Amino acid sequence: MRDQAGDNRFIAYITANKWMAAAIGFIILLRFSFIGIMGAMPQDAYYYFYGQHFALSYFDHPPAIAWILRGFTDLFGRHVFVIKLADTLVTIGTLLAFYRLSRCFLPRKRAWNGFLLLYATLMITILSLVSTPDVPLLLFWSLSLLAVYRAVFEGRKAYWIWAGIAMGLAFDSKYTAIFLPAGAVLYLLLSRQHRHYLWSPWFFASILLFCITILPVVLWNVQNDFASFRFQSSGRVGGVEFHPLDVFGVIGHQAAILLPVLFFALLYYVYKLVRKYGWHVSHIPASQLFLLCFFIPIFGIFLVISPVYWVKINWMMPAYITGIIWISTWITVKYVRWQWICAVVVHLALAVEVIFYPVPIHSDDTMIGWSGLSEGVKALADEYPDDFIFSADDYKTSAMLNLYLGRMVYSRNVLGENALQFDFIGTDVNTLKGKNALFINSLTDVNDEVDELEFAEEDLAPYFRSVRPLPPIVVHQHGRVVRKFLVFRCMDYQPPLPGHDPRHVEK
Repeated sequence: MRDQAGDNRFIAYITANKWMAAAIGFIILLRFSFIGIMGAMPQDAYYYFYGQHFALSYFDHPPAIAWILRGFTDLFGRHVFVIKLADTLVTIGTLLAFYRLSRCFLPRKRAWNGFLLLYATLMITILSLVSTPDVPLLLFWSLSLLAVYRAVFEGRKAYWIWAGIAMGLAFDSKYTAIFLPAGAVLYLLLSRQHRHYLWSPWFFASILLFCITILPVVLWNVQNDFASFRFQSSGRVGGVEFHPLDVFGVIGHQAAILLPVLFFALLYYVYKLVRKYGWHVSHIPASQLFLLCFFIPIFGIFLVISPVYWVKINWMMPAYITGIIWISTWITVKYVRWQWICAVVVHLALAVEVIFYPVPIHSDDTMIGWSGLSEGVKALADEYPDDFIFSADDYKTSAMLNLYLGRMVYSRNVLGENALQFDFIGTDVNTLKGKNALFINSLTDVNDEVDELEFAEEDLAPYFRSVRPLPPIVVHQHGRVVRKFLVFRCMDYQPPLPGHDPRHVEK
């Protein structure tokens, strides 16, 4: 009864401002309609591909998103809307966990404001509609913080057990979750009031359960020469270059996913925090310090490294769970309204782009054109039924064709190059020796095919007796060309020389 009364008050709170209520209704409707309208993104297809080759973990990332997609598609079928429905339902879980967490720190109306700030963001739209490891990460991140709060601030010892399990599941989602136990230890070190938990048996039990829960990831890495750990650590160092202006790019894309009102409010309150407390961390109230220990390290580290390493749009997402709760202490409904004004403008623009595609995206990171490609390749496969099919970009074209065709489509490993997860599914390209192949090459710019033609001539030739072009697959939308894919028939495949393991070849 109390929960129902709270729900009614929340609805009354929203509908008190009819414009904001309409905006919220519009974005809810838009997000759910996108489940059926949007085509698959390459990330959807790649993590679906993970799940179709079930394993303890995977090369690029831990297994949680793959396991979720495998479960949903086994139950409801291999459909794009099923994949997006899975993302949406998990993200709804994240929102509910976020609200429960915010109520630990905020009175009801402030918690509502925090919830509305988060729900308006492009970040939630992305999480709801694009399969990435961040989808389960943010759910288990929020649940972990809720459990740690109950254990530390309320003294409920059993919650240390749940905290260890939830943190482990977050790590099974994405390696960024290492900031969870690190943040908990940081808070306990800085908090005189709660420091005694550092030598509590319940704290050690939590760490033990964390270690047990992440065993699938550890075992997979042990079995595969620590390939994933190396890729996500030393493998990343190769991308270090000094580009001081990149910090503005990071600020720009973070302002885009959070929307400017929320992002610059975060920066403003961080500035006020530094002005007020400086290095006197012990003066920060315990509840604020807890929230900051899971916000400032991630946000600060990625912002600091951005001039020397390109920080991706999703890397800071976990930080915003506690960051938003922290600033909701002071954010009034006036700024929530402005957040929703920005949200409507941004989501209207997104809807126009999804439906009419007025602004071409010169990248394979798009939902446009892939179903048209699959229809063209399906026709070619019927014409050349004994040919195997492959592509040689990072993973995108091969993964998309795997999803849409429901058959094995090979990747760069055919050419003896590093092929990410395609190298770890037990494929032996030597079994393809002597076969003919269809090579599909995606053009990121439909008007520029010079480089891709050169690639076909130079990089395919060593592995085939002959390579000849076939008519390209051209995808039209609203009377114009939106995607173009080059097609080559490659005769008599000769695999890389014995001992040439693509997993150890630099790209």
